[in-house]
Amino acid sequence: TQETFLQLEEHKRVEVKLKELLVSICDYCHERLASLVSTQSDKQAITAAQIGELSVIVEEFTDVCEKICGRQSAAMKAAFKIQAGNYVNKFHSQRKNKLTLLLDAERWKVADVPLEFQVLVDKLASGEGMDSIPSSPNTSGALRINGQEYVTVGTVLILIRLVSEYCVCAHDLPLLVNVVYRNLAELLRTFNSRSCQLVLGAGALRTAGLKTITSTNLALTSRALQLVLWMIPHIRAHFLSISSECIANLDGVERDIGHHIQQLETKVLAIMSSLLGDSLSEWDAKPPVPSKVFRNISKHLTKLHEAVSSVLPEEQVHDLYEIIHRNFKTRLREQLVRMNIQNNGGPQHGVVTSELTFYMETMKTIKALTEKHLCDKAMEDIW
Repeated sequence: TQETFLQLEEHKRVEVKLKELLVSICDYCHERLASLVSTQSDKQAITAAQIGELSVIVEEFTDVCEKICGRQSAAMKAAFKIQAGNYVNKFHSQRKNKLTLLLDAERWKVADVPLEFQVLVDKLASGEGMDSIPSSPNTSGALRINGQEYVTVGTVLILIRLVSEYCVCAHDLPLLVNVVYRNLAELLRTFNSRSCQLVLGAGALRTAGLKTITSTNLALTSRALQLVLWMIPHIRAHFLSISSECIANLDGVERDIGHHIQQLETKVLAIMSSLLGDSLSEWDAKPPVPSKVFRNISKHLTKLHEAVSSVLPEEQVHDLYEIIHRNFKTRLREQLVRMNIQNNGGPQHGVVTSELTFYMETMKTIKALTEKHLCDKAMEDIW
């Protein structure tokens, strides 16, 4: 038989039809597999490992099909995105509920730190990709970050673990990095607002059975929030390393947490202002010295220092006591004017000087102030 060759025009037409057929076959494969992904996922719960594996398979299969037919088919990727979205939403819901339950049961006491949490913050600090979570039975009294110690509560340790899980989830599911990032921002907002309700709003008296909210509780909450603030830039960097198009904004969360920390400090200062102010209002500048009033003032100052010095960094303790010291001098000045006591070397002036010597000795003993506030002339401006 004589061979007949296609005309160039017919050849082009057949070539186009074959390419269209190839595209249709790839689309059909994608649609059938998409259906399989959807129905199988509806029948049973998907694990993190399975969703990660499936993500790799979908990406590889989509790339292969695109190389074969020259066009990307969307069906399978879309089906996977729905299933992965369901997984991410469930993932977030479970962790948000867990955090809320833990916060409600939190007694705001110092917790031991298992070594795995130190490893987690070290990984976060170094900018290493967070693709797995370590475990270790060893413990210490605090987390060490940039040479600083962070004494903290149990719920914050769990929060560190949860943050790490979100980082791993984003690493495993880059297709949904924005959703995971938004969910993590919401988790941090939940921690901040709920801890505010429990400590500043005294909700922990009801939920965890605390008798009162102490200065230690306030200081620990402040330190816990400082740790969360430290984490935020590192979280942001981790997510941006996965996708430069991450749009969720953590700036608002940062501002809210910073404001909450200020409110906690204001609360501590208000407690001390009330205690010292009430004491001074009962003072009558008569022997014996030190009077009961100034012994009580010394007791309040020492007790607060015991509460905060083991939790807050030294610089922050100094800042806190500088404000307490300044407020105390203002109240004392007002009291001296009211009692008409003057800097004239008289008997009452002598009593005041002796009381203030005792007050300054207390400040020196607890080392709550820097040297410039402890010199001999530090109290001269009360007159």
